Amino acid sequence: MNFITSEKKDKVTVITLNRADKFNSFNREMALQLHAALDDAENDKECRAIVLTGNGKAFCAGQDLAEAIDPNGPGIKKIVDEHYNPIVMRLRKIEKPIIAAVNGVAAGAGANIALACDIVTATSSASFIQAFSKIGLIPDSGGTFFLPRLIGLQRASALMITGDKVSAADALQMGMIYKVFDDATFMVDTLKFAAGIADMPTKGIGLTKRLLNESFYNTYDKQLQFESFIQTEAAATFDYNEGVKAFLEKRKPEFKGE
Repeated sequence: MNFITSEKKDKVTVITLNRADKFNSFNREMALQLHAALDDAENDKECRAIVLTGNGKAFCAGQDLAEAIDPNGPGIKKIVDEHYNPIVMRLRKIEKPIIAAVNGVAAGAGANIALACDIVTATSSASFIQAFSKIGLIPDSGGTFFLPRLIGLQRASALMITGDKVSAADALQMGMIYKVFDDATFMVDTLKFAAGIADMPTKGIGLTKRLLNESFYNTYDKQLQFESFIQTEAAATFDYNEGVKAFLEKRKPEFKGE
């Protein structure tokens, strides 16, 4: 069963969560298929940006609870350690821009997987829910790491404790997500946005992502040193030289992502 589909649209790879009848909630097979799809997109030299979205009415409702409580199932620890943690780590470590295209409700692990991506777009009818407290669990999939950094400790605490639903408009206002598009044109607008990013200097974007990841752990002095080190690497790329030449020649650059 293909619980994950992957489609190339020029330089953009669209990865779709495909358990629409279960609101794209994760079971083990779906999680492992997503691992594989992310690996394929990372290794595809023609892929310059990744869009992660959901099929049907939801982006992702989080974990399939039937599997979570199944005495013959993988169990919570295995689900977190082998399903969600590797997914979130892959989203952060792939040095290509990853856009979460939230086409509907994003709840629990589904919300936090979206927030682990580099950029989040959402339909105007989408919503985000830290649903864990409703069943006595704690936010996983990096939620306790990313959400306070996006919206502040007070708001993150409140949303995680109450499990309140956040509309796309409110998520945009509080800085949780980047853009909201109309439902009718959502994927067209998101893919146009992603295509523009895919035409940018992918190597430089990947290096920027590496720096942002390091900033979570570094002191200010160490981050400045790392910026200097990585800037030297960026300056050795084809795209840097092309960008400078295009600027001096007053033309549009033709980046290769190299």
